Amino acid sequence: MPPWMIYGATGYTGRLVAEEAVRRGHKPLLAGRSAEKLRPLAERLGLDYAAVALDDSDRLRQLVAGVKAVYHAAGPFVHTAQPMLRACLNAGAHYLDITGEIPVYQMAFAYDSAAREKGIAILPGIGFDVIPSDCLIQHVAEQLPDATHVEVVVDALRAGSASAGTTKSMLEMVPRLGNVVRRDGRLARVPFGWGARWFQFPHGRRYAMPAPWGDVEMAYHSTGIPNITAYLAFPPRLVRLFRLSVPLLEVALKAAPLRDFFGGQIDRLVVGPGEAERQSGRAWLWARARNARGETRQAGLETVEAYRFTAEAGVRVVERVLDGAYRGALTPALAFGADFPLEIPGTQRHDYTP
Repeated sequence: MPPWMIYGATGYTGRLVAEEAVRRGHKPLLAGRSAEKLRPLAERLGLDYAAVALDDSDRLRQLVAGVKAVYHAAGPFVHTAQPMLRACLNAGAHYLDITGEIPVYQMAFAYDSAAREKGIAILPGIGFDVIPSDCLIQHVAEQLPDATHVEVVVDALRAGSASAGTTKSMLEMVPRLGNVVRRDGRLARVPFGWGARWFQFPHGRRYAMPAPWGDVEMAYHSTGIPNITAYLAFPPRLVRLFRLSVPLLEVALKAAPLRDFFGGQIDRLVVGPGEAERQSGRAWLWARARNARGETRQAGLETVEAYRFTAEAGVRVVERVLDGAYRGALTPALAFGADFPLEIPGTQRHDYTP
């Protein structure tokens, strides 16, 4: 298989992807900013490594020129995606990342024509954000081609279950984007905590609120459905806390020094789920499409723990991209179809009677 690179390999998710890649017989180049951090991981996995900062454009272009694809795992991607994406376009290497950040999806699709001209694929969101939800939405949309509305609910977050990178990306999005849904084809801001309600899952009832999950952007590219609401499941008391605190947090986090302070605390305190949780944890999703006549189609998806899913699915995405003819900016569902999550062991999908 052609050579490929994991940038951000020493981060929580990058390390999991590197380990999964080796398990599947790959030898990706490990890259990131710190040689000191890369060296022990590379030695443990028997892989080569290279240290380069994203603002060292000449060195970055040289490094990317030696591979056919980059798996970009260093967030917050609102800061890191563009320099890596431009390096990939310059070198003719496929660009893949695990962002859940809506502005990064928008930026990636702005490069669609350039990617087609260079003969490369741009695939953002190839982790738990947003492979399972994007493909589940595609599944129900295919059953109701004239759907005008879709809603998706994700029940995957537990206390302490987010990595430092995920947490910092969320911190960046609060002041930049706020909370959004898609209405009549456009993103519309809504208050945090607005529209929260109960949903019935096979494992019990879950309370969920609309959230700026990536599907409000990506599912629009996948399906063209103009009205999209994504929900995240949280306990009711936490939703009430969001409703009260996030407006203040939005204002406070507009100050870069305060964001930097919180970012440093996150690096120090947040570690992400441990091995036992990754092996035993589960995540659930539900999606429903509805047309103008009130007809609906709905389905659920159960997966392995979110970070484990990201690692196992991500390496399979790399394999497909390097072995295929993918071109332009794509969502997971557009690239691989609605059934792609079912390739991950432990994933099950269920259709429900309207």
